[in-house]
Amino acid sequence: MTEAESTAAPLRKNVAWTVGWIALSVALGVWITITRGTTAGTEYFAAYLLEKSLSIDNIFVFVVIFSELHIPAQYQRRVLRAGVAGALVLRALVILVGIGLIQRFQWITYPFAVLIVFAAWRLLFGEQQQLRAVQAACNVCESWVARIIPVTGALSGHSFWVRQGGRLVATPLFVALVVVETTDIVFALDSVPAVLAITRDPLVVYSSNIMAMLGLRSLYFVVAEVLPRLRYIRQGLSILLAFTAAKMLAGKWVDVGPAASMAVIVVVLGVTIVASLWTPRTEAARSGTR
Repeated sequence: MTEAESTAAPLRKNVAWTVGWIALSVALGVWITITRGTTAGTEYFAAYLLEKSLSIDNIFVFVVIFSELHIPAQYQRRVLRAGVAGALVLRALVILVGIGLIQRFQWITYPFAVLIVFAAWRLLFGEQQQLRAVQAACNVCESWVARIIPVTGALSGHSFWVRQGGRLVATPLFVALVVVETTDIVFALDSVPAVLAITRDPLVVYSSNIMAMLGLRSLYFVVAEVLPRLRYIRQGLSILLAFTAAKMLAGKWVDVGPAASMAVIVVVLGVTIVASLWTPRTEAARSGTR
């Protein structure tokens, strides 16, 4: 088998898993539509599309984490598997708390909207600051993780822990897992309020989050390769966050239904991806005519 064939085999597998998770997510959306009505179904698809698109920012950070910690691809899968499992529990807690706060204190929607606006600003202007924070957290022997537990700078296969000198020490793989989980807390504080701007139905909110997260591991290995080409993806995501913040702030006076929300998400993502893929071709054509 040639090197190109050996590289293409896992890529095809990850694409197949990604397509499978998307198909399962669509099937769940159809089931929700049939059993709970068109409105609930539309809310699910809008929330799923929003959560799936925002997960691209997670992937960007994951790429940086694994690069800074020098985690080989064959070990990244275990980190992502454990990270997704932890994120499912974390998202459930954040969603329950968020819905509970909104139901009890209607005014809490305004701080949530401000939080979303800040997330949009961070996507547009805070890339370098985010990169520096992740790099600092990934400095294995000097990170905040190393101040709490003993850490070794050497990998030990798929192990999160190894025994050295009669005591357990964490490997860089465990540091990667901790950084992935802590960054997901930040992402959850961004994405969950954004989804709550679309629907307050606990089943719809959590199921859309679950389905977006479950396919994240395979999506990471598919998107990580093309992520540098999506040069306008952060701008597109910031527009989506700004839209959801505006919807949350103006919800008392302007009713933006789930169908309209889904249309905005699809259009913004479509324009962003087309512009990202088209621009390099345009620049290459211009450089070729010079």
